[in-house]
Amino acid sequence: MKPVLLVTLVTVALAGCSPKAKDDTAQAADSIAADANATMRTAVTNVDAATDRALGAAERSMDNTAAASRRAADNAGAEADAAGDKLSAAAAKAGHAAKHAATKAKVATGHALNQAGDALER
Repeated sequence: MKPVLLVTLVTVALAGCSPKAKDDTAQAADSIAADANATMRTAVTNVDAATDRALGAAERSMDNTAAASRRAADNAGAEADAAGDKLSAAAAKAGHAAKHAATKAKVATGHALNQAGDALER
C-alpha cells in the first residue's frame, strides 16, 4: 500500500514536469509497483511453504504419537497376557500341590487306621 501511495504522490508532484520526466517517473512508479508485487508474491509463497512445513511436522508428530500409543497398548496387553499365564500356571501348581497333599493325607490316614485296627486285634 505504501509504494502505491508514494507513486501517486510522486506522480502528482511531477505533473508539471516535462514529458521525459513524466515518462521516467511513470517507469519508476511501474518498477516500484512491480517490485512491491514481486515482494508480496515472494512473501505469500514463503508463508505458504512455512505453513505446509509446519502442518507436515504436526501431522508427523500426531502419527508418531498414535504409533507410540498403539505400541504401548500392545505392550500392556502382552504384559497382561503374560501375567495371566503366570497366574494360571501358579494356580495349576497350587491345585496339583493340594491334590498331592490330600492324597498323602489319605494314604497316611489309611496307614494310621490299619495300625489302629492291628493294635485293637492284638
